[in-house]
Amino acid sequence: MRGGSRRALLVAALGFAGCDATLPEIEMLRSWLSSWRGVGLVTVGMARQGYDLSLTRYADLGWRATFYVSGREHSPTGASGSAFETTPFRAVQTAAWETLARA
Repeated sequence: MRGGSRRALLVAALGFAGCDATLPEIEMLRSWLSSWRGVGLVTVGMARQGYDLSLTRYADLGWRATFYVSGREHSPTGASGSAFETTPFRAVQTAAWETLARA
């Protein structure tokens, strides 16, 4: 599978995971991505697009996921996309979506 096809699949999966529809297929996708395996899959997909992930837990407040361009120093001003959510799964999905939307 080529890079453009992988990117398109990643964008589609993230887009459907973030929509409000209650179709069984979308619920299944959302459930699949809302796991640690899903975090890994999104992270690998984003790595193939040239991004590194920083994932931080803030006690009981939530999770911050930030994607940076690979191979660069990771500073707050160098972030390509970032999200703060109550779950690590949603934070990674939202930050990935934001990063790909900007690219």
